[in-house]
Amino acid sequence: MTDRETKQRSLDDILASLGSAVVAFSGGVDSAYLAVRAHQVLGRRSLAVTADSASLADLQRRTAAELAERFAFAHRMIHTSEMEDPRYLRNGADRCYHCKSELFRQLQPLAAREGYIHVAYGLIADDLGDYRPGRRAAEEAGARAPLAEAELTKEDIRALSREMGLPTWDRPASPCLSSRIPYGTEVTFEALRRVEAAEAAVRALGFLEFRVRHLGSSARVEIAPAELARLEEPALREAVVAAVRGAGYAAVVLDTDGYRRGRLNEALRM
Repeated sequence: MTDRETKQRSLDDILASLGSAVVAFSGGVDSAYLAVRAHQVLGRRSLAVTADSASLADLQRRTAAELAERFAFAHRMIHTSEMEDPRYLRNGADRCYHCKSELFRQLQPLAAREGYIHVAYGLIADDLGDYRPGRRAAEEAGARAPLAEAELTKEDIRALSREMGLPTWDRPASPCLSSRIPYGTEVTFEALRRVEAAEAAVRALGFLEFRVRHLGSSARVEIAPAELARLEEPALREAVVAAVRGAGYAAVVLDTDGYRRGRLNEALRM
């Protein structure tokens, strides 16, 4: 048995020990694997729940629903109200804490009401070394992190997802839309919709991994290093700029350093 298979067996043992669980399910790589695995281990004793709010991109919303249908696991959408919390809108370094606090405030009563023993979410081993204020909210709520407990990394989850036939195995990370807004800049409905429209337009040009950073009336486009060379084609560069401007940005900067995970968090370490 490989190390990866050993980790997956450990995950299955952890899930079985939960007895039953509500799984926070965004439709991303990690939560999709967790939701499907929980269904395979727990069956009807697991329920995947997607928090539907303004910060969830429509693409993720559709992906979550499609995955639930394809893999036949119980799934529910609930509305969360982080956009009504001024502490979240203020967009300080603890924004994710307030978002996850709202999520678990919804999931814990739901689990208790419907007879599920635990709430689980998709924290992975890689996240333990990054700035994750949402983790504190999860710990305060008593939520479990089965993937991290089994020491599963992103590389592990992608490989295992591929073996299971999950279409999410090679998809880029997909954090909420608010993550495109620098700390200290207020989160607004208008900003979220503008970011979503801009990213949809860039995606339509064939780019897979990137971010459109909201900088007020302007935007910075960060393309993953593996795709950055495509911008050397003048016509495509112009198409990217036009696409983002079409979403409502007056000025657009194409970042020559490219996209890297957790970039906005770097400002917190200075």
